[in-house]
Amino acid sequence: MGVPLIQSYKVGRYIVSQKLRGRKRYPLVLMLEPLFRCNLACAGCGKIDYPDDVLDKRLSVEECIGAAEECGAPIISIAGGEPLIHKDMPEVVKGLVERKRFVYLCTNALLLKKRMDDYTPSPYLTFSVHLDGNEHRHDDSVCQPGTYQRAAVAIREAVEKGFRVTVNCTLFQGEGAEEVANFLDDCKALGVEGVTISPGFNYERAPQQEVFIQRRASRQLFRDIFRIGKERKAKWTFNQSSLFLDFLAGNQNYQCTPWGNPTRNIFGWQKPCYLLVSEGYAQTYQEMMETTPWDQYGVGVNRKCDQCQVHSGFEPTAVNDTFAHPLRALKVALRGPRTKGPMAPDMPTIPPSQGSDHPVFPLRVER
Repeated sequence: MGVPLIQSYKVGRYIVSQKLRGRKRYPLVLMLEPLFRCNLACAGCGKIDYPDDVLDKRLSVEECIGAAEECGAPIISIAGGEPLIHKDMPEVVKGLVERKRFVYLCTNALLLKKRMDDYTPSPYLTFSVHLDGNEHRHDDSVCQPGTYQRAAVAIREAVEKGFRVTVNCTLFQGEGAEEVANFLDDCKALGVEGVTISPGFNYERAPQQEVFIQRRASRQLFRDIFRIGKERKAKWTFNQSSLFLDFLAGNQNYQCTPWGNPTRNIFGWQKPCYLLVSEGYAQTYQEMMETTPWDQYGVGVNRKCDQCQVHSGFEPTAVNDTFAHPLRALKVALRGPRTKGPMAPDMPTIPPSQGSDHPVFPLRVER
């Protein structure tokens, strides 16, 4: 099981309470980006391209805690940049853990051994280490040799000290199912709690657009990965819902739920999600929820969204579907995603000849 029972119980109780209140749009995970500065220059990241005056900005401890209180999400994913660079990060994490928020501290792990003693093992704290595939793939994607091995050493030490540790993996163009399956075997051997996996998305600030995998190829890749896992009886553990994995394998037809993972960064509350950086910012969470034109985003609605299958947008949709169809979700959890037969029809996308990024027709998917 990829998520401890206490987290599953508390998050499930939170979702039920939102539904009983009749709220259609509520946050599940707060994407907190207290800085953009990083100690790597990854091919698929656009954060480090900002000028120095932006890279030197930091959210204060009060701003980070305030964002969590303002939003109310039960899970806080702290990303960046590299959060371990932030000198006040131990205080931020401590404050969130004291408030019983489940914190996923995202890191490339280059500083993890040095900073590990600044933190205390807790069921509310997880080090989410970015490993984008095997050693060759990962070092190539982060543009620095030796990072995979340094991360692996830090992961083993964190696990030995009793920390919750997960791996966050993004798959890019050219990945093979066999090598991804071998990588998942390696993650299991590292002793991590689970893996969060999804295809990369060619969002507008990414410096190298050609590295991203397209939706159709991605669905087949995940089918092949899950098929190999069944053949090996690998029993990989994922920190994701079974129906999201089924979606990745092309068996579910979902639309994005961008408000499920709202983003607060050094510019404010980002509209509509952390991947679309030119849509504007709000000063408060409430303003972001009320002024974002949610119907103008999604696959087949906005060309910027057409190739996206990222978990931050589609995992909340799958979680909603899990509560709506628990038996279906349980069946997939027990048997794994289907790897044979026809795929669910994919969303119609906007033809290249269309000149607008705004909606060409209303499209809603309720699953």
